[in-house]
Amino acid sequence: MAHWQIQEAKQHLSEVIRLAQADGPQMITYRGEPRAWIISDKEYTKLSQEKESIVDFFQRSPHREIELDFERRTDPPREIFL
Repeated sequence: MAHWQIQEAKQHLSEVIRLAQADGPQMITYRGEPRAWIISDKEYTKLSQEKESIVDFFQRSPHREIELDFERRTDPPREIFL
């Protein structure tokens, strides 16, 4: 990951874009503080895809038909002294 000052990034925009595609995200800084990132279209597509819900994830499981028998403990709660 490279760091580019904003003026330098303006002057070398083509190179910044090429490096984003080849080497990964490129950070743009202003007065030493991170301000923006240049990422490849492939990375953007991956990040912007809708995420699968946890319910859908478990419904796709090959083990979804297994019945689990959970036993609840009958021990009394422990005493806590405050």
